[in-house]
Amino acid sequence: MSSVVLATAGYDHTIRFWEATSGICYRTLQYADSQVNKLEITSEKQYIAAAGNSQVRLFEVNSNDPQPVISYEGHQGNVTAVGFQKDSKWMYTGGEDGTVRVWDLRSPGCQREYGSRAAVNTVVLHPNQGELISGDQTGHIRVWDLTANACSCELVPEVGTAVRSLTVALDGSMVVAANNHGTCYVWRMLRGTSLTTHFEPLHKLRAHTGYILKCLISPDVQQLATTSSDKTVKLWNLDGFTLDRTLTGHTRWVWDCVFSVDAAYLVSASSDATARLWDLSTGEAIRTYSGHHKAITCCALNDSAIDGRDADS
Repeated sequence: MSSVVLATAGYDHTIRFWEATSGICYRTLQYADSQVNKLEITSEKQYIAAAGNSQVRLFEVNSNDPQPVISYEGHQGNVTAVGFQKDSKWMYTGGEDGTVRVWDLRSPGCQREYGSRAAVNTVVLHPNQGELISGDQTGHIRVWDLTANACSCELVPEVGTAVRSLTVALDGSMVVAANNHGTCYVWRMLRGTSLTTHFEPLHKLRAHTGYILKCLISPDVQQLATTSSDKTVKLWNLDGFTLDRTLTGHTRWVWDCVFSVDAAYLVSASSDATARLWDLSTGEAIRTYSGHHKAITCCALNDSAIDGRDADS
């Protein structure tokens, strides 16, 4: 079993798997239906989910089978978000049809559906595994309480400005929302006597002049990465929200990024049809992954210890 799983996908209807250190593509999957919008790898590295236009396909990571293990149909239009519960018991998605959905991985049907009234651009799972947080095209952020099966909280940081990306700290301490105006809103997450999460405004960060396409808190909760239509990735220190570093080299929009488990490296995906591996101690791109023929819109990386937990935990 590969200790590092790195995959990219986008507008050329393929999913590519890469040897992270050499930059060699060792497997290509065809995704005939549409472009791929998002990729996510399960914690134990058994499956990779690819979200496209109206469906999600689940493929085996360590297999030569070009066919998906299972396909999830139900969304109308693009599926814009996909992720897994930590033990891979279920999957969650969000889509342009304004719904957030929960799927049982062992059966093809949708288990739950929540309506957001506007196209959903981003969905993240709280580390407590009990709340999904969605951001939509009209600027609404909603918390979906999976126990109560209802929306428990609603935030609108900037009316009418699309929330493009959400990220939650692994320790549950903060959440960041990035929008189409290049601004990140940061909240401290507090738990009251009830199990419901409360949001306390912490900071407003003007990160880019263009769109922010992805924001991501590092696994060690030290940095925030933002990717943008301005062709850069910026790394912000979460203690004071100062700019640590700007990663330059991509020649078109940077759509996605993912940290290595130790937060020492970052992989980015761009419309320039390349993905890059950055050494965050120097800010240098130490590897370029070339092979896609069109824009790369998403990347996924799982380099944790085989059992799905970090080696040092």
